[in-house]
Amino acid sequence: MSETSDIQPLQPLIVALRRLPGVGVKTAQRMAFHLMQRDQDGARALAQALVQTLDSVVHCQRCHTFSHQTMCPICSDAGRDAARLCVVETPADLAAMERTGAYRGYYFVLMGRISPMDGVGAADLGLSQLLARAQDGQVQEVILATSFTTEGEATAHMATELLKARGLQVTRLARGVPVGSELEYVDLGTIAHALVERR
Repeated sequence: MSETSDIQPLQPLIVALRRLPGVGVKTAQRMAFHLMQRDQDGARALAQALVQTLDSVVHCQRCHTFSHQTMCPICSDAGRDAARLCVVETPADLAAMERTGAYRGYYFVLMGRISPMDGVGAADLGLSQLLARAQDGQVQEVILATSFTTEGEATAHMATELLKARGLQVTRLARGVPVGSELEYVDLGTIAHALVERR
């Protein structure tokens, strides 16, 4: 019996699992076989959680992160600093910023970054919504917390130009040597940026 005929009944599941980032054909096959052979209760729980999440989670109307309400808990919190607006690429980035406990302002989630290779341009990121949000009369500083990849830098540059043209103060997260690292093991680009942005 060929491998193709072995996996044919699981093919729709394998194809669906391959949509996850970092999951190739072999990994998707292993996941599918594991769920069907050893953890059918887990497979049902996963399916139910996906359906429930898809049916109940929406985008916050103010910052675009995922939420159960039209306004997420952060945007609903009147105790946060309305003068600061932090722009991140994804809800995962927002969650990472929140875990630091170092930022008490509001957020705007772009839901991506400029990536010509993936067909994502400035118009796909909701920059017009960002401009409207940043010009609400309360925001004094927009902090760009996009990634330091080529795409993240291009996104930050585009957002900076648009925001500064409207008279808004724009800052960017600093880059530098990670806390707890030994200098000899840090890549040269990080060392160079840390030297330029020393304080």
